Amino acid sequence: MKTIFYLKTCDTCKRILSELPNIEDFVLQDIKSEPITVKELEEMHRLAGNYEALFSRRATLYKERGLKDVELKQTDYKDLILEHYTFLSRPVVVDHERIFIGNSKKVTEAAIAHLSNE
Repeated sequence: MKTIFYLKTCDTCKRILSELPNIEDFVLQDIKSEPITVKELEEMHRLAGNYEALFSRRATLYKERGLKDVELKQTDYKDLILEHYTFLSRPVVVDHERIFIGNSKKVTEAAIAHLSNE
């Protein structure tokens, strides 16, 4: 799979997409208009090692629902990500067997370095 999961209305996602080299062969999937499927999420989970790594604690719904006071299990993270797109830490760049999750400077630099070598 060569897919970038992002949010079209997110300025950070747009900035990172503009910085990523060699993404012509990637499918760009706006997770709001084209929700993540169970199969896609399971593949991301396989590459990331767990669902928590894919989960965004910055989501407004995370705070609104008081989820910080709840002990979430792996199945909870999976269900929440499938329930609402804002629970996915984004962008997520999947390049076959490599995955880059989120928008931290370190992750963005790693993704840029990886994609520059293609």
